[in-house]
Amino acid sequence: MDNRKMSEDIIRLVGGEQNINDLVHCATRLRFSLKDNKKAQRETLEKHPGVITVVESGGQFQVVVGSNVANVYAEIVKNTSFLSNNSTDAQNSGQKTSAVSKVFEVISGSFSPLIPVMAGSGMLKALLTVLTLLGWMSDSGDAYKILSAAGNAVFYFLPIFLGITLGIKLKANPYVAGAIGAALMEPNFTAMLEGDGGHSFLGIPVVMVSYASSVFPIFIAISIYALLDKLLKKIIHKDLQIFMVPMISLMIMVPLSVIAFGPFGTSVGDWIASGVTWLIGVSGILSGIVLGGGMTFMVVFGLHWGFTPITLQNIANGGDPIEAMASAAVFAQIGVAFGIFLRAKKDRSLRSIAASSGITGLLAGVSEPIVYGLILRYKRVIPIVIIAGALGGAINGHFGVLYTAYVFHNIFSIPVEQPMSIFIVSMVVSMGAGLLLTWLFGYESKSKLEASAPVVVTEQIQPDKPAAPAVDLKKELIFSPLTGEAFPLSTVPDDAFSTGAMGRGLAIDPVIGEAVSPVDGTVTSIFPTGHAIGITSAAGTELLIHIGINTVGLKGKHFTPVVKEGDRVSQGDLLIRFDLEQIRAAGYQTITPVIVTLTAKEVEVFETDQQQIRQNEVLLTLVD
Repeated sequence: MDNRKMSEDIIRLVGGEQNINDLVHCATRLRFSLKDNKKAQRETLEKHPGVITVVESGGQFQVVVGSNVANVYAEIVKNTSFLSNNSTDAQNSGQKTSAVSKVFEVISGSFSPLIPVMAGSGMLKALLTVLTLLGWMSDSGDAYKILSAAGNAVFYFLPIFLGITLGIKLKANPYVAGAIGAALMEPNFTAMLEGDGGHSFLGIPVVMVSYASSVFPIFIAISIYALLDKLLKKIIHKDLQIFMVPMISLMIMVPLSVIAFGPFGTSVGDWIASGVTWLIGVSGILSGIVLGGGMTFMVVFGLHWGFTPITLQNIANGGDPIEAMASAAVFAQIGVAFGIFLRAKKDRSLRSIAASSGITGLLAGVSEPIVYGLILRYKRVIPIVIIAGALGGAINGHFGVLYTAYVFHNIFSIPVEQPMSIFIVSMVVSMGAGLLLTWLFGYESKSKLEASAPVVVTEQIQPDKPAAPAVDLKKELIFSPLTGEAFPLSTVPDDAFSTGAMGRGLAIDPVIGEAVSPVDGTVTSIFPTGHAIGITSAAGTELLIHIGINTVGLKGKHFTPVVKEGDRVSQGDLLIRFDLEQIRAAGYQTITPVIVTLTAKEVEVFETDQQQIRQNEVLLTLVD
């Protein structure tokens, strides 16, 4: 789908620009802060062909669009103004959120812009580890040092980057916030760490702490700075604010950071990290079961952001056990995706989704398409992903595997997990268990499979002397008016069709711009725009062929009916010609619902199980 059209659709469906306070994006999601979530058309968004799913968590309205998220976000920035004019305070929003939700929203909103550069830097560090292990590069060579600097920079100077993103999130000057973080990394200040004597500021003792790669100190400092910034703007004349507010902010916040906020934040981070480490030490297996089995659903609800500051603090101190255990959830999800691929032998569309999302997870560590496109869709695999993740998490927890660099979990990130051999075992166990259990037990319940399976109705054979009266089953065949790929109506991006409100049937994405009559009958209606036609069969069944979605907007362009209302037609007679290329070029989808809207009496409608269908092949079977 065209990124601009998709961005326009999403903005409209979340309630328009006037309903948006803020927007950031991560690897797969657009994370909206809305004034009123109730104004967003969630169900319509979830049915949009470019949207995987919608999640409301942590005070955010999250639209999951997959790996194309950056392009969609760029179109939103280009064609809207709310991101540059969103100075309205969040307090003006009618959306009520809890204090905990607000904390998670600030954490996620601050880290989301940094996720790509942190993940890329982490993968660069993993690559350097592989190159040195293979002997292809020396860790004392200039090339290694230069590339190592590239990989370490974002983590070493994290207080600066995090200061900027926090400033943006809290609606304070992001560059002053970044300067507060930079002051903690400035050479004159860091040189004080090497001195043996005590240090003070105007007689107040200063506890010297290294702030490289730290998280908690800058969170505290910028949170206080955001309040100070608002206060200063209220009391300082607007003509003086341009230099007075930043100057006073730096004069106050930097000393306070090194005297109080910095040491306190560092201590808080150390306490939390030590507490988590202690808990893991009490039972690494139990911790691994909880994190490996539960992380899939923590991500769904946005709770994983609470671990990010702790993870970064642990990495700075040598390694993080939390992400090492949680990584098992990702490989369990990948296993489930490949299990569905092997199991869904006849469903080519599902196999395509399972294969592409599984490969994306394996090679890039982006697993949201698996979670939202498969696991939450097929509830039967939920216990499977929990069990498979718990097994791998327990292994990593028991043997104390540590995650030593911030990366997305995939096969290329293996070198950052130590000991690497144990991690590989846990990865294979989680992925193998997910694949095997899904392959053995399936992804849908037996009743659901039976309900959705096609029913083949055969002609009755009457014996010469029937022993008992036969049941008189009558059927009517509806033939395909189009050649193309068949889809369930539930996939059509229009509620009138996808919900079944218009009737039962199938949708076809045509490859030839001609529609023929699916039955012998009479043309009962042709829309003035030529994009839809109604036919009543000889048996009294009313059918609708609706070419494309919202194509009424073309006002008849590119459609040429060759019949008129009242004409009698035979099955296979040409009804409408249409120009597929021109319709698509105009921005419209050509997927075409073929609907049984009314029958003379109650019937069962059975759909073909063919993925590719040609004109005049059986599409629907009606049995009374």
